[in-house]
Amino acid sequence: MASFYEFFAGGGMARAGLGSEWTCLFANDFDQKKGATYQRNWGKNELVIGDVRNVKPENIPGRANLIWGSFPCQDLSLAGAGAGLKGDRSGTFWPFWDVVKGLIAEDRAPEIIALENVVGTLHSHDGKDFTAICSALDRAGYRFGAMVIDAAMFVPQSRPRLFIIGINGNLRPPEGVHRHGPSPLWHTRTLCSAYEKLPAKMQQNWVWWDLPSPPPRTATFADFVEENPTGVDWHTAAETKLLLSMMSDINLDKVDEARKLSKMTGLRFVGAIYKRTRRDENGFKVQRAEVRFDDVAGCLRTPAGGSSRQLIMVIDDGKVRSRLISSRETARLMGLPDDYALPENYNEAYHLTGDGVAVPVVRHIAQNIFGPLLAMQAALARAAA
Repeated sequence: MASFYEFFAGGGMARAGLGSEWTCLFANDFDQKKGATYQRNWGKNELVIGDVRNVKPENIPGRANLIWGSFPCQDLSLAGAGAGLKGDRSGTFWPFWDVVKGLIAEDRAPEIIALENVVGTLHSHDGKDFTAICSALDRAGYRFGAMVIDAAMFVPQSRPRLFIIGINGNLRPPEGVHRHGPSPLWHTRTLCSAYEKLPAKMQQNWVWWDLPSPPPRTATFADFVEENPTGVDWHTAAETKLLLSMMSDINLDKVDEARKLSKMTGLRFVGAIYKRTRRDENGFKVQRAEVRFDDVAGCLRTPAGGSSRQLIMVIDDGKVRSRLISSRETARLMGLPDDYALPENYNEAYHLTGDGVAVPVVRHIAQNIFGPLLAMQAALARAAA
């Protein structure tokens, strides 16, 4: 059975994605409230709650096959302050990396290091932050590559994220997990541009990771919506009217079209709404409510990332209702099962899920890259014995 360490663990969503075939040896997160949820779902044995700066290699048991690190995104996000890897939050990548280097020095180097963050990492500080991460892997003796994967391929949530995967330099990836050049499915133009900015030596250590295309997603946002949610209430008619008054003509047209179609077809339409600050026709800043009816929720974000909470609008037989998205709905959009225990406090639950990694994306990577890599290594070890 493969083993892993989970850093910046949050509620353990990477652990959920890896599944029962993987054993967690150690986990860490600085947030007490997230840590309580992690322990409620996974037990208290592996998680150490506290600043990663205080984690030392001697505190970490055994030797893991994988280190997973979903380090904070706030300073790398387009919605954040733009401080990059020098910021207070995203800058915790460096003390995390000190732990990794300490494990390597103790001859406990993992076969695989996986890092996850927002796509903004690619152009943060004109690509210098992405180069710095790749350089850290390169200096540690790892070959590495990156992919951009949108969770919308698996769940009805628009959530593109960057996944950087490094493998021990002694490990050669088997056929089927890499390719000779970029894939239009996993390597965006922005990612390819970031690769082009890497020094030639680092480009030589680059791996163009490849994954099979997942089966077409069949679930829609409407499938995840609760009629009787816990923790949030449906808006009053006056509150829904106020929300509609914050919409531009373009967004009101979307609502009217959904109304007409619901009356004609009897179908229920669910829209995702974010409130954003825009300039009106006179150049003044006003708050607007923007809606999408494409069966996909907007990307879950947290206030710390510079965004508001997401609302939903349900149109059934021409009747329009609205409310905050429920915490269980956000969990479903992250691929968590309904038996996953969420915090009772709404804001804590929203923060937990909005900061997490989509579970089925982790599972897809584990099954199609991590698994084959470790299987090949095990086969070579048996042949050499």
